[in-house]
This record gives sequence, structure tokens and C-alpha cells, in this order.
Amino acid sequence: MSDSARIDVHQHILPPSYRQTVERLGLDAGGWPIPPWSTEAALAMMDGRGMATGMLSVSAPGTHTGDDAQAREISRAANEFTAELVKDRPDRFGQFASLPLPDVDGAVAEAVYALDVLHADGVVLMANARGRYLGDPAFEPLWAELNARAAVIFIHPTEMPLPMLPGLPAPVTDFPFDTTRTAVDLARARVLSRHPQLKIILSHAGGALPYLASRIAIASEAIGTHTPAADTMSELRRFYFDTALSASPTALPSLTAFADHDHILYGSDWPFAADPMGTIFDDNLDSYFGWDAGQLTAVNRGNAEKLFPRLAG
Repeated sequence: MSDSARIDVHQHILPPSYRQTVERLGLDAGGWPIPPWSTEAALAMMDGRGMATGMLSVSAPGTHTGDDAQAREISRAANEFTAELVKDRPDRFGQFASLPLPDVDGAVAEAVYALDVLHADGVVLMANARGRYLGDPAFEPLWAELNARAAVIFIHPTEMPLPMLPGLPAPVTDFPFDTTRTAVDLARARVLSRHPQLKIILSHAGGALPYLASRIAIASEAIGTHTPAADTMSELRRFYFDTALSASPTALPSLTAFADHDHILYGSDWPFAADPMGTIFDDNLDSYFGWDAGQLTAVNRGNAEKLFPRLAG
């Protein structure tokens, strides 16, 4: 492991009220079972795998299950529960607050409350908000509010509007493509160019984005979008990428060839990715042959310190 204790930007929490809602509605994470979670288990896992801090977020299916009013209540309860945990252990935990998108008014109000009152470290959004991808013009008020606060946004995939392979749990193949779709939608809408104070982290190494980026840029120019390929590539490289379930001998070369190395962050995906699975990817990350001097330490910790200065040192 690196000589610096990791900052895990992709670690999940299951607040009691959120779990109760998911179980009552018979929901899961795209066919993946909802795992147990506790503060004690999280700390034990982190201690065993060399993590100093876990940035906590609610995973799929997210806090909006179809009813705006209920989504606002679920988001608020989850955010306040997580904020109390972070307040008790600010060295060990951080918070990406949940927002009830596609309820734009509710999402803006909860973002203001979470960032200004609860002092969350950032916010989490599902890659699609009940079928609407994040470049949707209707979401512009939320991006403007987040940009005004120079917010860090963590994007996590969820079930896509049309499953790619019915019968196979969405996290196996669909989730990476959900992230890819929303990244391309955000780039096409020039969200990060228009709101340059935003920092957006894409889960799972950006899905297929590193592999497809040149194809997306060159083909988009060729079909007459009037956007030079170089501009599209620049837009796509504005994203940050976590290594959750993606530190493999085939994925890391693509990610490191595409992404700026100071935009790569450590992620575990615990507890959805249990320790036996997660430690395989940890070992792959640490043994990857492609790191230059200091880069692994930066991925494990240093790059995240720049996004979350309160954790520096």
C-alpha cells in the first residue's frame, strides 16, 4: 500500500431511514442486494485496508423513488444522519449529500441546506434522474447553485431507463455505461465549461469513457456538431475519476492514458463491494506497473486532499 493512508471518495452509507424506505418499497441497487452497514463495520474495514477517511454517499437507487415530497424527506433524513456521523468523526468520514433530483426545486433547496448548514463536503447525484441524464437543460438551476459554492459532485450510476442485459444485475455491465452516458451528456451541454468552479467525480473510472473518448470526440466533429474534437476531449478531461472496481490490468492503462493523473482518486465501493472483492482491486492498484514516482500516493490521498482541503495533512 502507499505510504499515505487512503482517502476513499467512493464509500457508501445506508442511513436507517433510507434502508427502511428501500426495503419497504422492495428496491435494491439494480438487482444487487442491499448490504448491511454500521459505523463500526466501516471503521474496521477502513483500518484493515489502510483508509484514513471515507467520503460517504447513498448509492443506487438514490433518494428519489417516484414522489417528490417523499424524496425531499428521504434526502433530508439521510443527510442529517450522515452529517452527525461526520461531526463526531471528521477525521474518518466525509459527506456527499443526497439531492432529490429530478425535483429541481427540491434539489436546489437541499444542496443549499447541505452545503451551507450541514457543511457537507459535496453532493452525490445518480447518473440519471429517473431516466433524465444530467445534461438536461432543466437541471441548469442546480448546476448554477453548485457552481456558486465551488461544489464537488460525486456521480454514481443507477439503473438505466432501458436495461442493456435484462436478467443480469445492473452493476455488472449497465452501471459503467450509465456513467458514460451522463458524462457525454454533460460534456455535450458544456456544463463544466459554463460552470468552471464545479469538480465532478465519475464513479468506476468513468465507465467506458476513457476507452471511448477519442471516438466520441472525433465522431462528434465528423457528424457536424461544430465542436472541434480537441474541445470535446478537453471537456471530457475536466472530470475526475475514481478507481472503485476499476483497478485492473486492463482498465488502469486506459484510465491513465486518458485522464490527468491528478484527476484520479481512490475508491472502494464498500459495502456493496465487500472486502474479498475490494482487496483484489486494492492489490491491483498498488502493484500497477504504470505509476511514476509519487503518483500512487497522489491517487491514494494527495489528489483528494486538493478537493477536500480540510483533510490535508
